[in-house]
Amino acid sequence: GGKAQFGGQRLGEMEVWALEAYGAANTLQELLTIKSDDMVGRAKIYESIVKGEVTTSFGIPESFNVLIQELRGLALDIAIYDSKSKQIALTERDEELINRQGTRF
Repeated sequence: GGKAQFGGQRLGEMEVWALEAYGAANTLQELLTIKSDDMVGRAKIYESIVKGEVTTSFGIPESFNVLIQELRGLALDIAIYDSKSKQIALTERDEELINRQGTRF
């Protein structure tokens, strides 16, 4: 959706390639995560800016969650791990869905 629905900033494939060519990794990370459809991460970053805190944490874009659900729909067991090899849940909504269906992915 649009701005009223907290929609993300659209970035085309060619724009991504151009930013990659210029070596703008930090700008790309911001555009593809916080300014994309990562509503939770966007709220956390906004809160830290208002409080004057420095933060580099952000959430997972909703498009990635959609990809994971598509792969799970193909009966592929998908698990996400952090840098310390600890499994992390994608969203609380995913856990509710799994528990409601009574299945194990």
